[in-house]
Amino acid sequence: MRHIHFVIATLLASSLFAQTSLQRPHIFGIAHVAFRISDLGKAGNFYEGLLGYREPFSIKSTDGSVAIKFIKVNDTQYVELFPGSPVARGQLDHFALYTDDLTAMKEYLLSRAVPIVEDIHRGRTGNSFLTVKDPDGHPIEIVQYSPTSLTAKAKGKFMPENRVSGQITHVGIMVASVGSATRFYRDVLGFHEFSRGGTSGGHLGWVNLRAPDGTDYVEFIPYSGLPSPEQLRAQNHVGLRSSDVSRTVAALRALPAAGILATTPTLEDEGNLPRRVNLFDPDGARVEIMEPISEGILPAGSLSP
Repeated sequence: MRHIHFVIATLLASSLFAQTSLQRPHIFGIAHVAFRISDLGKAGNFYEGLLGYREPFSIKSTDGSVAIKFIKVNDTQYVELFPGSPVARGQLDHFALYTDDLTAMKEYLLSRAVPIVEDIHRGRTGNSFLTVKDPDGHPIEIVQYSPTSLTAKAKGKFMPENRVSGQITHVGIMVASVGSATRFYRDVLGFHEFSRGGTSGGHLGWVNLRAPDGTDYVEFIPYSGLPSPEQLRAQNHVGLRSSDVSRTVAALRALPAAGILATTPTLEDEGNLPRRVNLFDPDGARVEIMEPISEGILPAGSLSP
């Protein structure tokens, strides 16, 4: 009997080890960032008229109205716009990462005890995805692109040369605990910290973690207390790359569509961040256009949360 119990325990331990030692599939970077919007026309004027992007396709509701408007940044990155009242937590609805093996990703996440909020299914664009949540409740879709999807059919098209940027570099999210967020993004998803910085008083202002198999990153913005919807809209954001922000600002100011902005686009270069300009869509969601960020900025661990 003791021998039987030993064999059973050994098999259970071996099974548990096999589950927890699954190799993490690739995570290449950000597939899309999704915002809630209150007015489709005004949002179109901002993303298309001002920022110069194009809509390659949209998803319709049963009544024929637009359910999701897709704004193409490049062949693998989009901004998704969901018409309707912005959610109470702020306009950022969710963001997505992309992989090349979604089935293996699900098995890996389950082996790390990560709950699957929405199981693998084929979306209306033709790409399959699943949904999880990070410790702060931000929904994260993990997508696998299909060669027969709407995104595949739009490959090489709908990318004007005069669009404001050709890359989503990062998504910024407010977090209650940098430690908890880091344990999820670093220890589970494989992201690695490459820079952090903060205020002159030495308080941590942001932490950047890069995707394990690409250059895109997630920016943590620590907070204490309960942030208001206005703070969430201003801090949760999408980041776009510019090699020369001063030129970008000048080009934006010259556009007739700049009149839709509440404030004139202004170059920001204070602090320990690269030059940048912050724009706000008609509902207040922030779009940060920034030059590439350097490694380190301030040594990891030199700032208190």
